[in-house]
Amino acid sequence: MSDNQSVGLSVDRSAEQSTELLGFDNVLFPVGDLGEAVGFYERAGFPVAFRLDEIGLAILKVGKETPGVLLRVEDGIVPCTPPWSAPRIWLEVPDARAKGRALAAAGIPLLAEPFSVATGWTVEIADAWGNVVGFTDYLKRPELARTS
Repeated sequence: MSDNQSVGLSVDRSAEQSTELLGFDNVLFPVGDLGEAVGFYERAGFPVAFRLDEIGLAILKVGKETPGVLLRVEDGIVPCTPPWSAPRIWLEVPDARAKGRALAAAGIPLLAEPFSVATGWTVEIADAWGNVVGFTDYLKRPELARTS
């Protein structure tokens, strides 16, 4: 029992629920050139959900989910190499090592060879503007993996 309840105060649970994290919406990546960015991500396996060149915006699909990766042209964004401390998004794939081979075959350099993590394997890439995307699997912990 909370201290508030022990002294007879009611607890408003609606306030707690209204601030609850429900899941991801879109992940925003700033880019310098929409055409170049869309081409890169298409080669990496991201289908385009929609593209609005007139406002410098594209949404890429991620699996069956409605949210995706939003590419937005930003003034002053220039090509750069990501530092290790750059923010990252990791997306689940059935086999990260196979994804790494497919990325390399598509001409997309890997930041490093696939590496072992607690749940399986991960491989990372970066676009020309330093946005880092990882592809990770659950081969070591299949009970945690999404189903197709």
